[in-house]
Amino acid sequence: MSGGRKKRDKRPGKINNSLRKPVVCATCRKLVFAGCFIPRGQCPSRVFGKMSLTISRKLLLGYLFMAFLTVLASAFALFNLQKLSGGAYKITHHHFVLMENSKQLMDILLAQESAEKKYLILKDPELEQIFWKRSVEFQEKLAETGRLKLDRRSKGALSEMAVLHRRLKDLFSEEALLVQTGKLQEAQAISDTTGRAVIDAMAMQLRDIQKNVNQDINNEMNRIASQGRGAVHMTLGLSLLSLVLGITLALVITRNISKPLKQLQAATRLIAEGNLDHRIEARRNDEIGALANSFAHMTKRLKVLEALNLDASPLTGLPGNLAIENRIEQLLAKGKSFSLCQVDLDNFKPFADQYGYAWGSEVIKEVAGLLQGYIDEMKLKDMFLGHIGGDDYVLIGDPGQVESICKKLVVDFAGRILRYYRPEDAQKGFFIGRNRQGNVQKFPLITITAAIVTDDGSRFKNPLEMARLVAELKEYAKKMPGSNYVTEEEVERQKAVAPQNSQSTLE
Repeated sequence: MSGGRKKRDKRPGKINNSLRKPVVCATCRKLVFAGCFIPRGQCPSRVFGKMSLTISRKLLLGYLFMAFLTVLASAFALFNLQKLSGGAYKITHHHFVLMENSKQLMDILLAQESAEKKYLILKDPELEQIFWKRSVEFQEKLAETGRLKLDRRSKGALSEMAVLHRRLKDLFSEEALLVQTGKLQEAQAISDTTGRAVIDAMAMQLRDIQKNVNQDINNEMNRIASQGRGAVHMTLGLSLLSLVLGITLALVITRNISKPLKQLQAATRLIAEGNLDHRIEARRNDEIGALANSFAHMTKRLKVLEALNLDASPLTGLPGNLAIENRIEQLLAKGKSFSLCQVDLDNFKPFADQYGYAWGSEVIKEVAGLLQGYIDEMKLKDMFLGHIGGDDYVLIGDPGQVESICKKLVVDFAGRILRYYRPEDAQKGFFIGRNRQGNVQKFPLITITAAIVTDDGSRFKNPLEMARLVAELKEYAKKMPGSNYVTEEEVERQKAVAPQNSQSTLE
């Protein structure tokens, strides 16, 4: 201080002591200028010396306390999120897998039954091989299901099915031996009594498993909803405490955590109530985002299962009217070019009346298998196949691909359908039967008709307009002999060549 310029003491009423030499203060024992005028009880060093914390330390402790509350809230939330995510994972990777396996076991069992019934009628060794092939598939799928983490009742059901399936194989072996020795009635009697009882018992076990899985899913969903609500409430409580203390940082963290938790809690409640159309936004890369993604995936799977149970055809497993309408609406909204094709069986009702509903069901499944086989063979991921009901099917997809499928279908169906008729009827090309009035008449073989309507992205306003036009085209095509498919362009050309036929339903 001695080497500096002279400074003027700006305190009023005080003498400039800048020229005085520094001395040790008798109060605080620190270096001050001689003649310190501050009273002993008001010395800053004395006052702040009595305090254990400085302002900065108090602020630091305050922020540390808020950080502790934030960490505590976050830890609690993350803990519950992990539990919620584990519950969602359990539903997605366990319950759904068990449900899917049980449905596949049911399908294989029905396929075995179908092969057995056909073998007893046709005595074809190939059908016997199909039965044993499906038997191996059933055992493999049963073993795969048994490797899952199952409860006691599911394990018991699987064990019982294994015993019943061995019994079913033994019965079929006995039936096959009787067929080979010409004892068809005895073989049929075993199939209709003991065999039927075994299959019914296995089907009952599978239905019980599916029922139990659905109950487990509901219980798990309720548990997740309860945990979600508890996590939200506790997190909000801690956040409110932080907010009372007036720390902005705690408010930001609270919002960052509570907002997605509220969304998940609301989504959990809506999903538990059956609203599977609720969308969960998942734009985070943390545990909350993972949980939201798990919920979204779970919702999608639940929606698929609901659609399969409510809308899909029980015979073919294909999507029904609701799914078809939604698909058309989506494509119309996008404004892209696509084709709608309706496939219908001609002369199907007389066939079902003559040969029975079981053979009619096989024909319906045969057509569905042909269409699905074309889609798989051509690897058409965007091709949609639906079953309206009865003997009507729908194809929705690229115009060129839809027409290619129709070409294959018309050619292949003519050969495939003959196997469902008696040899003499197939050779004649018709069968003799009675109509609904009881009169004897000739009935032609089943043929197939397909009608294709194409939207260029702006033609149709809604699915009803498009469906009405394709139905009109189908009625026009039905007037043509044999199996065939038509497009709008082809119909217009035919009408231009033959004006006398222009009085169709299209006008």
